[in-house]
Amino acid sequence: MYQFGFIGVGHMGATLANAVIGAVGAENCAVCDADNGRAKLYAAAKGCDVLSSREIAEKCRTILLGVKPQNMAELMADIGPVLKGRKGYALVTMAAGITTESLCGMLGFPAPVLRIMPNTPAAVGAGCMLYAANSALREEDKLAVLNAMRPTGELVETPEELIDAGCAVSGCGPAFVYQFILALTKAGEDVGLAPETALRLARQTVLGAARLAVESGEDPQILCNQVCSPGGSTIEGVKSLEVGPFAAEVHKAVEASFKRTVELGRAR
Repeated sequence: MYQFGFIGVGHMGATLANAVIGAVGAENCAVCDADNGRAKLYAAAKGCDVLSSREIAEKCRTILLGVKPQNMAELMADIGPVLKGRKGYALVTMAAGITTESLCGMLGFPAPVLRIMPNTPAAVGAGCMLYAANSALREEDKLAVLNAMRPTGELVETPEELIDAGCAVSGCGPAFVYQFILALTKAGEDVGLAPETALRLARQTVLGAARLAVESGEDPQILCNQVCSPGGSTIEGVKSLEVGPFAAEVHKAVEASFKRTVELGRAR
């Protein structure tokens, strides 16, 4: 019996598998993927075993479902007969828009489920993972999963009805931050910086500002005020952001991502 099985080792599945293997050891993990070649390459690099999806459903205590929302029903039809009547297992899903209730509906019977929503910075241990468990999941099984996932970054328990909203901020948010880095870089180039210098400054500035916000625990508005001197250069830039569409565009981006997440859940 394996401690963890990963059905799907694409970018995020592999990121989580890396963290778990580091925590519990490759010998306690197995993987599979619709692309069997990718599964074999991953397993060879990490030293874990390759199984079929049904074998993972049968032989793994925790089964992480790393497939797209539109493929979840097909996967549940495949492994459902293996799971039915089985005891002592946990399903972990990270499919956008699919609730623990709807996952059980696809199976056709109640199952212990932990719903997680990680983000890409988990790859460097700086992620933010939202999670919510259904009532069928035993506390000890939930803690075993969370302990194995801790190397990915911060774990935030969230009421399941707010998971989609949270995902629009933490799951989609990294892309918005990268867009800001690109815009800051381009602006630096336009005032005379070399492209590589502008990019270096933009990346490090975003990293440092985020780290200060986290480690100080200070209100972001207060941190903003601390950078701004009356009549200075920073406050002129902040004024420009405040009178422009910056905040409104960020709001629109989060709202659009949230709407799409809900649509993905309905379209399964």
